[in-house]
Amino acid sequence: MQRVVFLVDMNAFFISCEMARNAELKGRPAAVAGDPKNRSGIILAANYEARRFGVKTTMVLHEAKKLCPDLILVPPDRELYSQNSREVMRILGRYTPVIQQNSIDEAWLDLTGCEALFGKPRDIAEKIMKNIMEELDLWCSIGISENKFLAKMASEMHKPMGITEIWVKDIKQKLWPLPVRDMYGIGKQMEKKLNNLAIFKIGDIARTDIKLLVKVFGKYGEEIHRLANGIDPSPVEENPQHENKSISRSTTLPKDTVDLDYAQTVLLGLAEEVGAEARKCGFRGKTVSIAIKYNDFQSITRQKSISPTYLTKDIYQVGTVLLKENWNTHRPVRLLGIGLGNIEENCVEQMSLFDMIDKSTINIAIDNKKEEKLEKAMDTIREKFGFDKVKRAKVMKVE
Repeated sequence: MQRVVFLVDMNAFFISCEMARNAELKGRPAAVAGDPKNRSGIILAANYEARRFGVKTTMVLHEAKKLCPDLILVPPDRELYSQNSREVMRILGRYTPVIQQNSIDEAWLDLTGCEALFGKPRDIAEKIMKNIMEELDLWCSIGISENKFLAKMASEMHKPMGITEIWVKDIKQKLWPLPVRDMYGIGKQMEKKLNNLAIFKIGDIARTDIKLLVKVFGKYGEEIHRLANGIDPSPVEENPQHENKSISRSTTLPKDTVDLDYAQTVLLGLAEEVGAEARKCGFRGKTVSIAIKYNDFQSITRQKSISPTYLTKDIYQVGTVLLKENWNTHRPVRLLGIGLGNIEENCVEQMSLFDMIDKSTINIAIDNKKEEKLEKAMDTIREKFGFDKVKRAKVMKVE
């Protein structure tokens, strides 16, 4: 039986959520921005009316305003977007239980064998699109194929509200003529390196000697050669293994800041998300890292080894140590990130006999168990009612 895989991609998701909530934004150029009151903020999502003027994601506000003086700016509402994301996933769950959410606004679905229940793949896609539009007033594009890579590529081809099929038999016609930059996973630097090898189209990658690609790019050369030929055996999984053995979250700040207290609060919110995902997957990490991007777009990353953990408390404490050690009050920060790396699956921390003699070690272990119960209880509440329904007091002070 041929596999049937969808990639459902919500179009201009953040601003679409705002338009669904406020009909006055429809038909007018509008964007979600980090801080509409601060001209140093950036565009987080622009609707299609704004994009016609050249307004793009990550564009600085004053540049966007130059291109589109009538641009309406809306502050971000993460709780709204998270709630709508959960509603989208609930609708997708009507068609298959095998869903792998790739981000807040897109997911892969394995619909193999579902034709008997819902019809041909394109018919199913039209039903999903109609459900999302009628129930949530949101747009989506859907890619259809027999594997995840081709479904993702198909979803990008016709936006907004496009349904595109790319099967392996179609790749020479639909995939190979595209520039290498259009290939999922290839960025600017990779594009330059490929171009230096006279590789300009995806078809060029597919036809290049795999030995050359491996020599230049290592294992990744083998991967892009396989994908360019339409081969992707990876399954659609609800909780996929983290191949890079890390979990991370980052956010662009509403405005550039040199306020360390504020930055620590932002870091706590990110640590909450990293910890929640780690606990959900049963992953404990032995490295905490932070990322700082300054307003001149230069970045630094720092990391520190720890005992295996998935507790938010531990992740945040180490993250703040790294943040304080590297904070520069003369360099405004525009982005912060935190990650848990060197992950071990289902790792259980063990105490030695010497630890058991030490009462302070025993007390720490008891405290950690209490914290684990507390954080898992918070996870349960958030899973049911939304991530922002339970917040730490430190986070609420800045909202």
